[in-house]
Amino acid sequence: MFFPRFDRRYAALAAELAFAPAVVLMRMPLLAAESRGDGLAGVETALAVREKAEALVEGMAAAQLAMIGSAMRFWPDLMAGKSPADVIGSAMHHTARAAMKPMGRRVRANYRRLSRG
Repeated sequence: MFFPRFDRRYAALAAELAFAPAVVLMRMPLLAAESRGDGLAGVETALAVREKAEALVEGMAAAQLAMIGSAMRFWPDLMAGKSPADVIGSAMHHTARAAMKPMGRRVRANYRRLSRG
């Protein structure tokens, strides 16, 4: 099945990533102030770039580990009677969820930090 049944983990990840537009809107005045020379010189910009790079690296590592785990389970799952398409589909969903999780954590943390003022 292309779309898996409802899974709370997907809903939790979607809820975390739903804060992304709010984080962008809260960050824009800070970035604008930095570009004019007001406030601290480039602190928020450097923080934003660093957080994105860290989340990207963490997501890539998590995706690779998830794929390795899926590869290790492939043959035992086939021998247990599962369909190859179901096994591969499950591996892709697991990998995507693992890759997006660090980004969701960063978005939630940024929202908390920026909403405090």
